Amino acid sequence: MKYNSFFLAAFFLFTTHIFLACNNEQQYDINTETKYEKSKDNLTETERKNPDRFLHVQGNNKKNLLGQTVVKGIIFNNAKMVTYKDVDIKIDFYSKTGALLEEDHEVVFETITPGGSKSFKSKFFTPRGTDSVTFKVITAKY
Repeated sequence: MKYNSFFLAAFFLFTTHIFLACNNEQQYDINTETKYEKSKDNLTETERKNPDRFLHVQGNNKKNLLGQTVVKGIIFNNAKMVTYKDVDIKIDFYSKTGALLEEDHEVVFETITPGGSKSFKSKFFTPRGTDSVTFKVITAKY
């Protein structure tokens, strides 16, 4: 009789444990989905507030026959969720000694999807002695 009640109690504890474990798994899945949605929303909000952290510009320049500086560049979107458009780029022109000669802005009216890139080309009459050009993303719309 002792053994029967011992096995009955053990069986009851075992089945209760399995039942509770199954219920916890369902609750865990719901919480996981909620956490995922919240993190996705947080990531989207971060990307929208900080386009300069997720948009990067590379480019080069050369002189044409008219004496203009032709600037060619590519904008890369490293964001995971946000598509940017109307990217404002600050273009600085420097001398051989590193002195800032002029600063200009160029707005690229294109849509750049997450992980995508767009190229742009502009012409400027730059000051005499311009040796190099740098690019920096200022703002963008989403």
